[in-house]
Amino acid sequence: MGDVVVIGAGIAGIQAALDLADHGIFVHLVEREPSIGGHMAQLDKTFPTNDCSMCILSPKMVEVSRHKNIRIHTCAEVESIDGVVGNFTVTVKKHPRYVDEALCNGCGDCISICPVEVYNRFDAGVGVRKAIYKPQPQAVPDIVIKDPDHCIECGLCYDACGLSAIREKDEATTVKIPAASVIIATGYTVFDACNKAQFGHLRLPDVITSLELERMINASGPTGGRLLRISDGKIPKSVIFIQCVGSRDMSLNRPYCSCVCCMQAIKNAILIKEKYPDTDVSICYMDMRAYGKGYEEYLERAKAMGIRFLRGMPSDVLADEEGMLMQVEDSETSEVKVLHPDLVVLSVGLSPAPDTAAIAERFRIPVEESGFLKTINDAIDTVATIRPGIYVAGTAAAPRDIPDSVTQGGSAAMRAFLDAIRTRSA
Repeated sequence: MGDVVVIGAGIAGIQAALDLADHGIFVHLVEREPSIGGHMAQLDKTFPTNDCSMCILSPKMVEVSRHKNIRIHTCAEVESIDGVVGNFTVTVKKHPRYVDEALCNGCGDCISICPVEVYNRFDAGVGVRKAIYKPQPQAVPDIVIKDPDHCIECGLCYDACGLSAIREKDEATTVKIPAASVIIATGYTVFDACNKAQFGHLRLPDVITSLELERMINASGPTGGRLLRISDGKIPKSVIFIQCVGSRDMSLNRPYCSCVCCMQAIKNAILIKEKYPDTDVSICYMDMRAYGKGYEEYLERAKAMGIRFLRGMPSDVLADEEGMLMQVEDSETSEVKVLHPDLVVLSVGLSPAPDTAAIAERFRIPVEESGFLKTINDAIDTVATIRPGIYVAGTAAAPRDIPDSVTQGGSAAMRAFLDAIRTRSA
């Protein structure tokens, strides 16, 4: 008794787990993916400092893996939770990895010999992965996972593995964890840009999402950090960002702001301009929301670099003989501009994680109209739910940036710490 279960191992969940563990509380960190790290591991840089994302995240991931008070459960999901604060029983289902976690040393010999290449979700589809793979170069735990849906059972990986760590058959297992409290940090997913068909995502090859751009310009990504047109592999001479794709959109019943899109677009525009000074970069926006510490200065830095901010939203993106065509009215001058971008980047909004509704039902806690988990009071108590002992952190509750997610992870950890101490004292 007195343990805490943290569901979701993105930056908010990792911060909550470390804060609790450093205070002597044993933490079970449950992550549905094969590696911890969440969406932050997909990013190239962080705003407004342009620090390397993994340079911040990776040390925390390693610290989690080495901490004596943290046990990581990857490829795992919470099936149910019973009991009350101080006496919860959390049932966790661990999906098969088809790899012996105790034997695998992450050498990658099986990956290099695998002949199968499929869609790589971590690279947002810009790159491919093998049927046996590591989800990312700095995966924690540093072991592989076999995808049974795409494995052709050629047997090459079995022969390549000198430790005989790869299993032909594997089964799911279930474990029941007693806990004093639970923190839900299940994160978010990005808006499917195909729902805004007028912008041509997946129909026009050079219309990509902000997440696809992140993987493209990341040095560890599929293009080695090079910005390329998908259609011909050339460096684009002009790039246009379209903001609020899937945010502040009443036609899609998504009236909320996703908080990070403006600053993410500015960050990526700066990175493009620094690496390709001759590339023309523009951002089409409704309102530029630079609300955090140093954000306004970051916006002014982008303007000083020659990045153009066009206050207006294009109606659609069309193909023409020059490549692509956009019309947009500059609402500050009432001038209609005709643009011919080489590359269009859709700044897609944040949506609740796919299993948020199911988690809310299992935990018997409500959700907002937006689909995110509902806390008691957004102004007074941003982590507690109506069910005592269950807390929410990060983007599971609402769209927010990395610093706010870290702060909320720490806040949820301290609330859970008090529950754990009370349980031990009882």
